[in-house]
Amino acid sequence: MITFYIVTLFPELITAYTATSIIGRGIRNERIAVETVNPRDFCADRYRKVDDSPYGGGAGMVLKPEPFFAAVESIEGWSEAPRLLTSPQGQPFKQSMAEEFSKEPKLIIFCGHYEGFDERICSLATHEISLGDYVLTGGELAALAIIDAVGRLIPGVLGKSMSLAEESFNDGLLEPPQYTKPAEFRGMNVPDVLRSGDHKAVSKWRRAESLKRTLERRPDLLNALDLSEEDKRLLNDAATRQKF
Repeated sequence: MITFYIVTLFPELITAYTATSIIGRGIRNERIAVETVNPRDFCADRYRKVDDSPYGGGAGMVLKPEPFFAAVESIEGWSEAPRLLTSPQGQPFKQSMAEEFSKEPKLIIFCGHYEGFDERICSLATHEISLGDYVLTGGELAALAIIDAVGRLIPGVLGKSMSLAEESFNDGLLEPPQYTKPAEFRGMNVPDVLRSGDHKAVSKWRRAESLKRTLERRPDLLNALDLSEEDKRLLNDAATRQKF
């Protein structure tokens, strides 16, 4: 069981998504909980003002520290939980991070808006996380991606552990091609090996295709792997075919 606390000015964006599909099922089965905390509820002024103009001038508005500190500090046990601040300046989010966070009982995620956070808010975070080298209008999409990636790793959420074991990035490689019925569609055929019933041959084919796909699409991933001699042979065969 993991509880996500999302500090957001737009809680409806979070609840609309997390009520559906696999994450929604995980919530209904009490494997996951998602709570939203709105900094506006902690504003002392009548207008519930959460932003202000930046010192030194510049375009846009900056999120104020007071309501964000109060919002985070309202979460029981907040100081002991990983606290993720979504930011294009952060560390790229990876599968290994999702696996690490899935072991925690609670996770706190801050969603930014406007021209970003007052720098003092960043002192609350244990991690700054980015989905990639681009800028979104708000941090809710990034928070939802993290919820989804982490939540599906919680035991009992997906239902089939094998589907986790064979996914892209779990062993550092991309997932091999997948097929279902019919065996032939518009001249495109399911590889014979997948229909052979030979599990050893199927396993070998999938490994080879996984290596081949990673070489073609994400060769950078191969540099970090400790490949077996058989993997190296399969990879060499794939590289040779790629040249022709």
